[in-house]
Amino acid sequence: MRTAVVRVNVDPSSLLTPAQLSQGMALLRELGDELGADVVETNLAAMPAGRREVELLISGEDVEAAKQDGTDLCTRAFGVGPVAGVVTFISRGTDDDARGVLSAFGLAGEISRAPGDDGFDVVYVTLREDDLERVPESRIHTALEASLNCEVRIRTK
Repeated sequence: MRTAVVRVNVDPSSLLTPAQLSQGMALLRELGDELGADVVETNLAAMPAGRREVELLISGEDVEAAKQDGTDLCTRAFGVGPVAGVVTFISRGTDDDARGVLSAFGLAGEISRAPGDDGFDVVYVTLREDDLERVPESRIHTALEASLNCEVRIRTK
């Protein structure tokens, strides 16, 4: 299971006082515990007005579901209309991470690992030739290497 980092601007209109922001953060941590989401500690009052953003770590593959969970939690905690921002994923270098990268491109492939000459893993990703006509191999390769932090070799079938 992958972990999404959901960024949410909890007070885009700058309506909340520092005390309300602190209370909201405390409630957000409690609500996050109920959902199994972690809240990255931050001092919202010290952030610029209109840019008071929290980061929630939410398990799942679905970006839209993670955004919805994050905004729902923030609405309950702060009582104003939050705005979801960018969602990224924490990468642990697993095969699930590789599948997630491929799915972001609308692809699926076979993933295998083998030890390289230097003792580090080499990840082999087998894709259909048609897929590489639609998405440049260099983009896929770069995204996989960044996510997995190891050598990646793309093959076709």
